Amino acid sequence: MDEESGKSLVDVILDEAAQKGTGKWTSQTALDTGAAIPTINAAVESRLISALKTERVVAATVLGKATRYTGEKATLIAAAEQALYASKITSYAQGLSLLRMASQEYHWGLDIAQIVPVWRAGCIIRASLLSDITNAYRRNPALPNLLLDETFTQAVLSRESAWREVVQTAVGLGIPMLATSASLAYFDAYRSAVLPANLTQAQRDYFGAHTYRRVDKEGVFHTQWE
Repeated sequence: MDEESGKSLVDVILDEAAQKGTGKWTSQTALDTGAAIPTINAAVESRLISALKTERVVAATVLGKATRYTGEKATLIAAAEQALYASKITSYAQGLSLLRMASQEYHWGLDIAQIVPVWRAGCIIRASLLSDITNAYRRNPALPNLLLDETFTQAVLSRESAWREVVQTAVGLGIPMLATSASLAYFDAYRSAVLPANLTQAQRDYFGAHTYRRVDKEGVFHTQWE
């Protein structure tokens, strides 16, 4: 509670999030190494959008506002807690994947199982689940993605329904949840054995002759599109 206004403190804080560059540097490094970190990128973009305060105020009068939730609040709050936890795991999975890929790219020889415990000693990303993350990489130092560790696989799958419910509710109401939505999309994309990237490759070959590979034989191919 804010003593000066008598209102909840968070309600009197200006909704413009600042940044000092760590998020931007992370996104830039991910692009350089080819690591997919949509949750982290979305967090950076959320701050950028928040900085457009004057524009957002005008847009709210032109484009309309989010619809107010009228359902059972306790149920939604419980689901939101589950969605947040699943999104946090996904965010860690992306960040750790970035470290692994950067280590390969720059020949750093990083030992993730030794790095993670360091974050518990005052780092801004410290969390109780870091112990479980450490154990995951001790069990399998070559773990390609945290989501593939049994502990975290079960943690995410057990929360999947609530995760989807929260994102669907937010979309239906027009409430922006860039990072949470990006986390769920990453989860769905990462577990997809087949993605529509084949259409993307066909389009790239059509407009730029970038060629493509096939699923039924080796080689690189180009089609003379009509």
